[in-house]
Amino acid sequence: MKTQVAIIGAGPSGLLLGQLLHHQGIDAVILERRSADYVLSRIRAGVLEQGTMELMREAKAGERMDAEGHIHEGVSFSINGLQRRIDFKKYAKGKTVMVYGQTEVTHDLMSARAKEGGVTVYEAENVQLHDIYTDKPRVTFTKDGKTVELECEYIAGCDGSHGVSRQSVPKGAMTTYERTYPFGWLGIMSRTPPADHELIYANHARGFALCSQRTPMLSRFYVQVPLEDKIEDWPDARFWDELKARIPQHTAEKLVTGPSIEKSIAPLHSSVSEPMRYGRLFLAGDAAHIVPPTGAKGLNLATGDVSILFRVLLKVFKENRTDLLDKYSELALHRVWKAERFSWWMTSMLHKFSDDPFAHRIQLAELDYYTTSEAGLTNIAENYVGLPYENVE
Repeated sequence: MKTQVAIIGAGPSGLLLGQLLHHQGIDAVILERRSADYVLSRIRAGVLEQGTMELMREAKAGERMDAEGHIHEGVSFSINGLQRRIDFKKYAKGKTVMVYGQTEVTHDLMSARAKEGGVTVYEAENVQLHDIYTDKPRVTFTKDGKTVELECEYIAGCDGSHGVSRQSVPKGAMTTYERTYPFGWLGIMSRTPPADHELIYANHARGFALCSQRTPMLSRFYVQVPLEDKIEDWPDARFWDELKARIPQHTAEKLVTGPSIEKSIAPLHSSVSEPMRYGRLFLAGDAAHIVPPTGAKGLNLATGDVSILFRVLLKVFKENRTDLLDKYSELALHRVWKAERFSWWMTSMLHKFSDDPFAHRIQLAELDYYTTSEAGLTNIAENYVGLPYENVE
């Protein structure tokens, strides 16, 4: 097999890159070690930045998103029960976000690619990258018991932090900066109406909580728990009681509860690996960086990488601007580190790290400042809706 760009990973970032390239006449083959059904079963993020929405439309995969997604013009912070709203339209120059599940994004991109005849190989086993530092990289994999070699010009590693792309980087070539947080998020999904028309992030003496949503009758809720806790420790009744204790009283009183249809505990982690380019291999999304979910940046940061990589490759193939290949990592990391900072700040300000009353009062003071001053509100709004993409020129 031959292609211009081999994309490893059929999550939203790999599929989005494939669609963007396809509409510019650039051939790409996507390899995914899991089945399509497995990829669609992943429960992930649900908040899309404006830039992500625009990329979905550019990839001609945004029709259902625009019809069924829910635009949010703000978000609320609950500070020991006192609720304050951040108005995105006012403080982020009219920008908004959309609540639309990552599963739906993936479904739409899969459908668009299948409809337009793009090649995606699911259940590709034993994927291996070769000769990434030459001008003739290649990828080998096994499908239906047969070994296949895919010749290409460039490889995009969109297969996550445990994927083969990251593992193919030579030892010592990558520098990783990371932080692990001493707690996790217990999350549940329920077929109940949202707690509020917008998301609520809560800082409480008992710990963090988040009221999120997917649709008018599908809600997602989280509470901070110790890392050693197990799902069995949290029957639904205990979860609802704890959530109600941490969110504003008027919200708790009207909260509609119901059986959980999904429940999981996720640890929180910040990580950035540099650089994001190794010869003809380019890393994007979780293959290069991870953010805690507090700032709603995981999927959006990946699509930001895709935007930059797509525009670099477009100029390479259309204008022979191979000089831009050296700029991908620098441009991507410039935006990555800002998103890492915001996610770290949100996590640091909203979670309980210890029983130290002084530390908690400092958190409350900082949140009070950020949610009452023009500068603070602008800071939160601009970062939450997503910072501008870097120009590729």
